[in-house]
Amino acid sequence: IPFIPTEQELDMLIAGCGKKLSTLLQMLKETGMRVGEARRIQWIDIDFQGRIIILNAPEKHGNPRIFNISQTLADMLNTLQRKSQRIFGDSPNALKASFFHKRKTLAAKLQNPRLLRISFHTFRHWKATVEYHRTKDILYVKKLLGHKKIENTEIYIDVEHALFQTQNDEFYVKVAQTPEEIKPLLEVEFEYACEKDGLLFLRKRK
Repeated sequence: IPFIPTEQELDMLIAGCGKKLSTLLQMLKETGMRVGEARRIQWIDIDFQGRIIILNAPEKHGNPRIFNISQTLADMLNTLQRKSQRIFGDSPNALKASFFHKRKTLAAKLQNPRLLRISFHTFRHWKATVEYHRTKDILYVKKLLGHKKIENTEIYIDVEHALFQTQNDEFYVKVAQTPEEIKPLLEVEFEYACEKDGLLFLRKRK
């Protein structure tokens, strides 16, 4: 089970880092990209007017994605110098070393050792978990992360349940197959439970 920090802890790291590194972390937080994917983003992949980032070079045979970004992130990106086609330059190891150093410094300064457990990939885990909690739509989270297989996304159901657990463990269960059947169930707060033989099983707490 991945470690999921609080949003405040992520924001502490972002605020405590330099301009380029804090922009990278904000991008990971908002998009849930893998850090290797974020490093591949070029200036031509950003539409500042529409506040959109296009990822055409996903990792691990994932799907290309389009992300809406906040004005905050757009402003942070606009402050960076454009010395390379890639937003974060061509020296990824330098950013990694800087992150480890800043993380250690901030953990000591803020007396919060939990910060030491936050890696670049932790931002992806956090985004997936909070988006599943917000939407209860595992298919949306799968698309957000660029996963090819739903099995790779299902772990965030368990993580979300552990973080936001409730006392009632009794459920209504529905079975659906087509988008037309699935959509109205999601609209009344049914959530994905599992998939078997081409059928989606959805549930809602009683």
